[in-house]
Amino acid sequence: MLGLQYFTFEELWSPMFFFFMAALVILYFYLAGPWREKHMPEAARVTVVQKSLFVTGMVLYYMAQGGPLELLGHLMFSFHMANMSISYLIVPPLIILGIPAFIWRKMFSHSFWRRFRPFMNPILSLVLFNMLFSIYHVPLVHDFVMTNFTVHRIYYLAMLVAAFMMWWQIASPIPEWSRLSDVRKMAYVFANGMLLTPACALIIFTSSPMYATYNDPDVWALAMGYCVSGDPSLLLSSFEGGPSFFNLMKPIEDQQLGGIIMKFVQEIMYGGILAYIFFHWYRREHGETEDEIRNAGPAGAN
Repeated sequence: MLGLQYFTFEELWSPMFFFFMAALVILYFYLAGPWREKHMPEAARVTVVQKSLFVTGMVLYYMAQGGPLELLGHLMFSFHMANMSISYLIVPPLIILGIPAFIWRKMFSHSFWRRFRPFMNPILSLVLFNMLFSIYHVPLVHDFVMTNFTVHRIYYLAMLVAAFMMWWQIASPIPEWSRLSDVRKMAYVFANGMLLTPACALIIFTSSPMYATYNDPDVWALAMGYCVSGDPSLLLSSFEGGPSFFNLMKPIEDQQLGGIIMKFVQEIMYGGILAYIFFHWYRREHGETEDEIRNAGPAGAN
């Protein structure tokens, strides 16, 4: 069980976070059903595919940031990188495509949001996400973030917002809000892949372990203090060697596997989104209308 048997139900499943995520899913179905029928009956019905995308995104985010995968991410670097891939490369486009256009329009119709429009510049969004992601994987920054709870929450929230801003440029379900043509979107995806590659390469090809959180027992115990109850120093007396007690491989191999996982997920997601963009571009070039294209894509399937 990868060491999970040593931890309590609360430590494994984060019940409060689960109830928060469940409340968001319930709110989504209320807005997509009763609220739409009462306040916006002219809006298109939310499709089964959209609902499936949204729920899948929420479940994956819960597992990566509150479920057993989150705890495993404190035990092994490879699981940590899997969680990063899920949280910032997989979840945002699923949720963006899962939320129907009428909810997005209603959410951002207030004049309050106009002051933030400059931040949605595609180049700024591209640079911001990749900068935050790359800086996070500098060893000193990573270990500091992992061992300081408030900084950890703020930095992870900033990366999540930046990820949504970046993915919005590619997967926006509202045509009039899109700032990029299909060809530019494809170039945007390629640019994302290039900017993310150095961080992955640094992790994969380094010759020694870089992160004290997964190699220094004292630093590891401090980081674990944010996801387990009680005195974190007791972890060292219970689990001799700290992180090495749980790791299934050598630290350098665990680190390299983490980098490979990140690069693999990146290639799969960016390849998939390129195919999605090309599909829309091809159909538009052959004279199909926006409604026909939308109905043929994931957001329009019944």
